[in-house]
Amino acid sequence: MASAPEMLAELRRLRARVPQLTGALVAGADGLVLAHDTPGVEAEGVAALTATALAVAVRLADTTGQGDFRELLVRGVYGYVGTYAAGENAVLTVLAQDRVNVGRLHLESRRSGARVGELVDAAERARAPAPAVPPVPPTPASARTRSARTPRPTTTEPRTTTES
Repeated sequence: MASAPEMLAELRRLRARVPQLTGALVAGADGLVLAHDTPGVEAEGVAALTATALAVAVRLADTTGQGDFRELLVRGVYGYVGTYAAGENAVLTVLAQDRVNVGRLHLESRRSGARVGELVDAAERARAPAPAVPPVPPTPASARTRSARTPRPTTTEPRTTTES
């Protein structure tokens, strides 16, 4: 998976840009924590709930014809929980105080989600085994020349049509 220190550094930069954030975590679509900066919150529980909410959000967007999942925002009495797409294989979940500027929250979280997604997706590509490509046997020299082709038949007689 992606480098946890790089993801953690991105989460800390996000929290520095949006001071009203109280936590941030990156989870795989399967609900496993990849990195987190969530003081006072059980990251594993939030990641598992994020995976469940993600599944519902993806299905809702698909069923209503809204396209691929991008983000989900939940507002509670004491603040917000936002979940943002982070590449093909992960999501970024942020926790914010009620007084957060929601536009700024979206802007900065989308940027961080894109960066984290690049990290996670690059790591996934690096881990994936290269597809086995069978070697191509050498072609005989005669098959590579024009003279080895069968010539096309040509007709020199003019075509005529008959009526029935």
